[in-house]
Amino acid sequence: MRGKLGLVIGLGAGYVLGTRAGRERYEQIKTQALKIWNTDPVQEQVGRAKKLATSSALALPRAAWTGAVGVVKAVNKQGTPGSKLDAALDATKDAAEDVKKATDPDVTKVADTK
Repeated sequence: MRGKLGLVIGLGAGYVLGTRAGRERYEQIKTQALKIWNTDPVQEQVGRAKKLATSSALALPRAAWTGAVGVVKAVNKQGTPGSKLDAALDATKDAAEDVKKATDPDVTKVADTK
């Protein structure tokens, strides 16, 4: 679906930029694009995209920071170098899963269509 949408947008942009019909045709295309942009379904998706950007902007750094702290704590524990390495690897895996969890639910909400 994204590929088709990208193709349509690309073709539209290419037509607008490459057309020789002049300013009048450009204004017609611009007016139609603004009409589509201001429809409720499009604005609903814009709102979802903004919500995703906001939530990801807050969730990802927090998850990454928490993961980094966990790795540092694992490395600073007492024990042999091998046990420290194992603890750091486990903490890194946990941190990667936390970052993935921070993004997955929001992405699926935006991708859902009614």
